[in-house]
Amino acid sequence: MNKISNYEIMGYLSDAADWKEEDIDAGKLTCINYAFGLIENGKLKGEHLKKLNILNKIKKANTHLKTVLSIGGWGADGFSDAVLNEERREKFVASTMDFVIENDFDGIDIDWEYPCDDQAEIVARDCDKQNYTLYLKLLREKLDEQGKKDGKKYILSAALGAGQKYVDNIEIKQVQKYLDFINLMTYDMRGSFTNITGHHANTYPMEKHPDDRSAAGCIDILINAGVPKEKIIIGAAFYGRMWEGVKSSEGTGLSTEAEASGCVMRDFTTLYDEYIDKNGYKRYWDDIAKASYLFNGSNFVSYEDEISMIYKSEYVKQKGIGGIMFWEYPLDKTGKLLNSIYGVLGDY
Repeated sequence: MNKISNYEIMGYLSDAADWKEEDIDAGKLTCINYAFGLIENGKLKGEHLKKLNILNKIKKANTHLKTVLSIGGWGADGFSDAVLNEERREKFVASTMDFVIENDFDGIDIDWEYPCDDQAEIVARDCDKQNYTLYLKLLREKLDEQGKKDGKKYILSAALGAGQKYVDNIEIKQVQKYLDFINLMTYDMRGSFTNITGHHANTYPMEKHPDDRSAAGCIDILINAGVPKEKIIIGAAFYGRMWEGVKSSEGTGLSTEAEASGCVMRDFTTLYDEYIDKNGYKRYWDDIAKASYLFNGSNFVSYEDEISMIYKSEYVKQKGIGGIMFWEYPLDKTGKLLNSIYGVLGDY
């Protein structure tokens, strides 16, 4: 097994996205988080995942690579009901383990967005906080039991929203004991919920903005809550967010009110082909936040590019955290973003 990095380089890969085997440069990844397993009638649902055979071909050709089943995603309902009591948790976890073993996954990633929070229009309860802990504890136990049978160390990770409220809604000190990694979603920190333009995936705080969230700040929240640094994975975005109708055409459009929130998304491939210093859009760089953005006088786009990825990857080393993950691989068909990450974190 060839170790390609001392850090985790995790790529989320959606089964439903447009990709083929030859599109995935697995030699630059430590792990693929395969999205998404869903929940139906309290059990893991995976019949809709049509490219598992391709995933396993990629894994067979790259012996260092781990494949992890990611369960949930934005708007995926069923978690609160499926973990409501011990009997339900046993049923849900048993069905999950069956699917993981059958499809030769190396672990499980839980992307519950979010416990105790119905912003994605899912069922949420106050007791999600305790049940989330019990659910992860049971998963950890079952993964370890299976690992003893087949001599394998299974991964258990969880995707977590970036900010204090997401930490407050779970029992972080207990939860982290059961997890190998916390994949911190340090993107969409500004976007569809605000009409003030700003960076959605900035590594460091913005100088002037009503919302001071940054990846570095959100990571410090986890560290201060008792999470070991080596378990924390910073999030990167292979897409941008656009605010339309910026009300002032002067300056660069940053931290400016717009007619619409940043709900329009553009993949990096499209940004590279049609937007970056093209069609009236000019690229700008925020050297304080280490973030790139575009402005054409009326539309503002926050996105990550090769330079911001280098700074984000350097932060991983400087801070001593576990690595980097990104959503999602097929959104950059140029390969430039992963190349930037690997250029900093990869072993040669």
